[in-house]
Order: sequence, then C-alpha cells, then structure tokens
Amino acid sequence: MTYRIAGLDQNAFAPLFALSDDELTARNARRVVAQADRGFPCRISLRDAAAKEELILLHHTSHDVSTPYRSSYAIFVRKDAETAEFIDSLPPVFEGRPIALRGFDSAGMLRDARLAMPGEAEDRILGLFANPDIAYIDAHNAAHGCFAARVERHGVQV
Repeated sequence: MTYRIAGLDQNAFAPLFALSDDELTARNARRVVAQADRGFPCRISLRDAAAKEELILLHHTSHDVSTPYRSSYAIFVRKDAETAEFIDSLPPVFEGRPIALRGFDSAGMLRDARLAMPGEAEDRILGLFANPDIAYIDAHNAAHGCFAARVERHGVQV
C-alpha cells in the first residue's frame, strides 16, 4: 500500500500575510509569532514553525463536503512556507503527537476512525486503507482537534 500526504496549497494563504492586523481580524484570522520551536504546526510545510517565525492563525474548512461530516477548525500557516509532499512517509508534524485518523469514502461519509499514539500513525493509516471503501483519511491532532493533513491513496486504483 502506498499513500501520499501533502500540505495545503501555499498560494491559497500567501495573500494573507500582506493584510493588516485589522483586515485579518475582519476575516477571523490573527497574525502570530511562534513562541517556541514546537506547538505551532504549519499546515503548508507540515512542520512546526521555529521560534520567532511569523504565522497566520485562521479558520479553515478541511473537509468541504455536503455531508454531516463537513469539518472546519483553526490552523496555522507559516509565512513563505512551501507546500510539502510525503510519499510513504510521515510529515514532521505527526511526530510525538497523538493523531486522530478519520477514514472517509468517496462521498465524504465517515467509514472508520483510529487513534494513533506517537509512533503508530503509519500502521493506523495502512490499517484504514486496507478497507477498499476508504478513499482518503483526514488526520487531526487528537488533543486540540485541529486538521493536520489529508492522507490519500497513491499510485493504486481501488
């Protein structure tokens, strides 16, 4: 089984960094500076921002489907981040964090879910993808509930 995890498109968020703080507030977003090297996970680069890096904290619809499972929450994006891609490997933002994995079918309906403690994410991802009804997996930080990344099947037809 092969899978792909990609960060969000950097082009969708780059214009936010040119906005004033008042303009960001009007969009329910905030400019923040990372206070530590951990705890500010960028959803574009899929790594934590380093201390003193600039980010935007904003509301993001991660599961934009016409089902009861439509989902949105706050995320961080880093200034000048490049969109990351991981094939058959896990991004740094999964390391050391409990990750909630939600497996959806192609219609956006939840079919199964797993909790992955640190070091277990890949096994749980592969376990979910063993079910041919699972088209993709949305990963969330288990404690805070924020969207971490989408996991897609890669290089295989189901």
